Amino acid sequence: MKSTTVDRHIGLLNLAKTLSFLVVFVAGVVVGMTASSQINRYFVSQAKLYFYSNMNNHFSAMQIPNPALRNCSSEANLTHGFSDNELFWRASMVPRRAEYPFKRVPKVAFMFLTRGPLPLMPLWERFFEGHRKYFSVYVHALPGFELNVSMHSAFYKRQIPSKSVEWGTVALAEAERRLLANALLDFSNERFVLLSESCIPIYNFPIVYKYLINSDYSFVESYDDPSRYGRGRYSRNMLPNIKLYQWRKGSQWFELSRELAVNIVADTKYYTLFKKYCKPSCYPDEHYIQTFLNMFYGSLNANRSVTWVDWSMGGPHPATLGAANITEGFIQALRNNGTVCPYNSEKTSVCYLFARKFAPSALEPLLNLTSKVMGFKNF
Repeated sequence: MKSTTVDRHIGLLNLAKTLSFLVVFVAGVVVGMTASSQINRYFVSQAKLYFYSNMNNHFSAMQIPNPALRNCSSEANLTHGFSDNELFWRASMVPRRAEYPFKRVPKVAFMFLTRGPLPLMPLWERFFEGHRKYFSVYVHALPGFELNVSMHSAFYKRQIPSKSVEWGTVALAEAERRLLANALLDFSNERFVLLSESCIPIYNFPIVYKYLINSDYSFVESYDDPSRYGRGRYSRNMLPNIKLYQWRKGSQWFELSRELAVNIVADTKYYTLFKKYCKPSCYPDEHYIQTFLNMFYGSLNANRSVTWVDWSMGGPHPATLGAANITEGFIQALRNNGTVCPYNSEKTSVCYLFARKFAPSALEPLLNLTSKVMGFKNF
């Protein structure tokens, strides 16, 4: 009996010990979880604080090959420092939203490809006067040359970073793409005209602007020339990507919509073929854009140039027109020469907006005709 009582006391003692251990264990778990939660919240809050306070520093410290890529103010930043690859990459970006987050006035980009001085600049200044918000100017001159103009000029600080250009080489087509890419950085530019230092406008600005902005098509001359000056320049090394029947020729003086300008600048595959196989005596500026558009965007091209050129003298270069050629009748003949051409879904007698090739001596008589014949307004 005594032994049974002792055993019972020992069992109760062990049970009490076990219960005490469980109470201490549960209390420890609760305390631990509470402490862990507090510590967790502390570290999470500290992590968030660290992240948000250092986020800007983190992104600003990111290694970008060219710092100019971080911010591009197109209209004011022509000396952006982009390499050609960076420039073409940036210019080929296209917003997927149709609407713009700002009030956009579509502009015409006038792109001058020149060796140096622009002797007919006073004529262009008069053409642009009073229409500042509707156009942009870009000048690609030989490296080292700087235009000397007043700060009120439409050409002031409008030179783009350039490279040497030689007639008949791929460098000429490269300069055209460089002009397009720089002009594309300005999202307001909707149409793109390539001009030389010997080009002139033959209508006033409002007519030219309306004609280009309202056009459903681009204006690039592109035709199949079976002679040695056309198909004869084709290289079979371009097969299978470019076939002989797709090869086209045309004037380099183009006018493009923004859509086609982006596609040309974004192209690497076909331009690389021209760069590799269209060597001197091939003249890439007369074939690359013409062939590229024919292959992929023919339905968006009016297949004619809006720049008049006199080839009546024959030879590899057009006739140069000087002071003796400039008369009221001559300019009127350029504007109304009896030619009829398609414009959107209609026919028009206004087929040319610009003309070349004019010598510096033509400037004075041209200025004398701007109001009476060309319709320029005096502001």
